[in-house]
Parts: sequence; structure tokens; C-alpha cells
Amino acid sequence: MPEYESLRLDGKVALVTGASRGIGRAVALELARQGAKVTVNYNASIKAAEEVVTLIKAHGGEAQAVMADVSNFNRAQELVKSTIDNFGGLDILVNNAGITRDMLIMMMSEEDWDAVQNTNLKSTFNCSKAAVRHMMRKRFGRIINITSVAGQMGNAGQTNYSASKAGQIGFTKALAREVAARNITVNGIAAGYIDTDIWNTVPEEAQQAALSIIPLGRKGQPEEIAYAVAFLASDQAAYITGQILGVDGGMAMM
Repeated sequence: MPEYESLRLDGKVALVTGASRGIGRAVALELARQGAKVTVNYNASIKAAEEVVTLIKAHGGEAQAVMADVSNFNRAQELVKSTIDNFGGLDILVNNAGITRDMLIMMMSEEDWDAVQNTNLKSTFNCSKAAVRHMMRKRFGRIINITSVAGQMGNAGQTNYSASKAGQIGFTKALAREVAARNITVNGIAAGYIDTDIWNTVPEEAQQAALSIIPLGRKGQPEEIAYAVAFLASDQAAYITGQILGVDGGMAMM
């Protein structure tokens, strides 16, 4: 059995979608801190993405910011190609890009349903399809999908979001079976209530109600998701695939 000295990712190349802020930003910074070269993907927030790259480089890492709407199949293919061309390969894909368009189903528009499915779920397919082609040839890869407790428990007013996240969970398990023989692992992280811009838009009363059902009694920090991603991307996690790791303060115990 091999012996591993640390969770270091030296020599690895990572692509993190939706990495300009929130969970994606924390993930990009942590993977870089562990030694990976990182593509910081963004769709609209160029200034925020460039700030992430600047932080990584300031600490001696390598990174690039690449704009791409990953819900678009061709743009996602180009994003993966840019990573491979710039850094010489791709070892770690973190499918993090996501949006919410909350509304009770009686008032939810078809546009809001489609937007959430495309950004959250179709992007996972788009980027994974492009990455797997390279990883299969290399016979190595780590794909980590950032899903949500909403995909496990459901959440009133979020039929679109919950469906997209449940879809990511099923996608994770199916893809893990397809690519395991090529030494590619596919796992998901079901995030709970995390202190991001989305959380800050929730009314105070609703925040308190949410906290009341979390056994640890607090919201999580983006860095706590990032630490879990770094572990699943490491050599130490080589025997873990097709799993959904809950990082939710115990909210959705199964």
C-alpha cells in the first residue's frame, strides 16, 4: 500500500467553475494552496476572478482566469481545452457553477426552471464530458461536484434548484461507475447552509429557522467546503468514488 506524506496536490492541474466568489473562490484558493495550478472560471465577475488569480500568484501559485458560460456546451469545451493548453493537462475538475431562482412552483416561470437546470446540471455534464475525454487517456482524474442538501431533502420554493442538485447526485453516481476502471473518481459534496452571498439575501427570520434545524447550530464557511474538496482531490481519497459527502453541520443525516 502506498504511503502518502500529506494532502498536497503538487503537479496537479485543477479547473474550478464559478470560482470568482463564494464556495468556488474558496475551493480555487485551497487547491492552489495545496500546490495545484488552477483555472479560475467565471461568467460575469471578471474583477472578482482576477482578484482570486492575484491572491494565488501572490502566494507563489499558478492560475489563470477564463470567462465561460459553462451552461453552453461549446463554451465549456473551450474552457477545458484552455486549461489543458495552458497548464499541460487537467487532473481535477470541480463543478461548482450554480444559481438560484427561488419561487413557489405555482408562480415559477419556465425561464427560471430552465436557467437553473442549465447552469447547475447541464454545466456539470458539459464540463465533465470534456474533461473525461482527457482523463480517460491519462488514466487519472478527480471530478468533484458541488451539490446541496436541497437535492437530498428538497426545499420549498426551490423545486428547480432541488431538482438540479438531485440530478447532480445521480449524475455523480452514474459517471463514477463509467470511469472507475480508468482510475478516475467522481464524488459530490452536498453543501448545507454556507455563508455566501446567497445566504446573505435570506431574511433574518428565515436564517434563524434554518439554523434551528442544523445540529451544529451554525452556518458553514466556504473554506469548510474547500477542505473537503481538497481531500477528495488528493491521493489519499483514491479509494473513494460515487459518494456524496455531506458538509452541512449534520442537517441531512442519512
